[in-house]
Amino acid sequence: MSHAPFLARRKRLLQTIGSGVAIIPTAPEVVRNRDAHYPYRFDSYFWYLSGFPEPEAVIVLVGGNGRTKAKSILFCRDKHEEREIWDGYRYGPKAAKSAFGFDAAYSIEQLDRKLPELLVDRDTLWHAIGHDADWDTRIAKALNEVRAQARAGKRAPRAVHDLRAELDAMRLRKDEAELAIMQRAADIASAGHARAMHACRPGMAEYELEAELSYEFRKRGADGHAYSPIVAGGANACVLHYVDNNKLLNDHTLVLIDAGCEVEGYAADITRTFPVSGRFTPAQKDVYEIVLAAQTAAINATAPGRHFMEAHDAAVRVLTQGLVDLKLLTGDVDTLIEKGDFRRFYMHRTGHWLGLDVHDAGEYKIGNDWTTLQAGMTVTVEPGLYIRPGADIPAELAGIGIRIEDDVRVTTDGCNVYTTAPKTVAEIEEVMRHD
Repeated sequence: MSHAPFLARRKRLLQTIGSGVAIIPTAPEVVRNRDAHYPYRFDSYFWYLSGFPEPEAVIVLVGGNGRTKAKSILFCRDKHEEREIWDGYRYGPKAAKSAFGFDAAYSIEQLDRKLPELLVDRDTLWHAIGHDADWDTRIAKALNEVRAQARAGKRAPRAVHDLRAELDAMRLRKDEAELAIMQRAADIASAGHARAMHACRPGMAEYELEAELSYEFRKRGADGHAYSPIVAGGANACVLHYVDNNKLLNDHTLVLIDAGCEVEGYAADITRTFPVSGRFTPAQKDVYEIVLAAQTAAINATAPGRHFMEAHDAAVRVLTQGLVDLKLLTGDVDTLIEKGDFRRFYMHRTGHWLGLDVHDAGEYKIGNDWTTLQAGMTVTVEPGLYIRPGADIPAELAGIGIRIEDDVRVTTDGCNVYTTAPKTVAEIEEVMRHD
């Protein structure tokens, strides 16, 4: 992995903070139970600026102030032969400095001693205010140590700014290195969905399809799932965040899979819905085609200069007309949209930012206006219909839950759908053939 993209991001952030100081810690290790830990996953902001994979690490960016040049500093664990025997390789400060392009690197044990020195005579301190109470306390202690030396002529930062706002704006538009990684994640996740479709049989358990996804993700080199996968058969698909994945798949029903992998920290996020038997019933096909048309309309509304909610508005119009066609709603489409009657069957937004986090960093509104899309932004487009059983619901539609989700990057002249799992009725039925 080249450290050049991370170095470029640090330099860009250094320009933003001017003569200030920014502190960015990685995530702590978390105990699962007794002496077993959850699999370690770095903090997304920290990774975005470093590519450094180890826990117990902190970046300190020190802006230039006329007397000194701007510099980026890494604090990390020391080399430790015994711990490396048990837990694996550690870079140590010397190797990390070279491998990750830092100007200096020190033992994490020195952080609390050096931090007050780095804050002296700086106008502004940048960190994620309120994100972690322990870090707020730790930074306040360093500030107070500097303030205690006021009679010696040392001055502490007079302003504290939330660093996340600046980093969120940076992360919203992906650079070429990020887009390449996200394409790889999308390719792997797409292959996983195709594998699950081909493996599906009536009588299987939902977790068996989850296992097919997990196998394909890891076989192709992904780090694992980017989030808890949803494998929802039948009416389970009408529970938006269903994750039990422990029921049997019945013939003549659909199964909804919302799953994506993570590659080098970046997520793919795909949803596909397909018939357990391999063939859509007429009613299932009718609903599916409505959702697919809604997704097409939303994708067509995703382009530079369009605002974030235009895709949702386009999808809602198609879905509402479809609900009228299915006789699940009656009335004028504009009136139904204005009243929000469609929300009984479609209750979520049509997409979200995507990147290092599945629901990625970035503002959806600037003031009162929805964010305008720009080239390099990446979004999901994921309309759905969820027809929960009820006294007024026709039997052939009851329990149908369908969502179709793809990952989309905004380009200079439109957008590019870069996930490729089978999606049309014909494509799905073809990949599910068991000849």
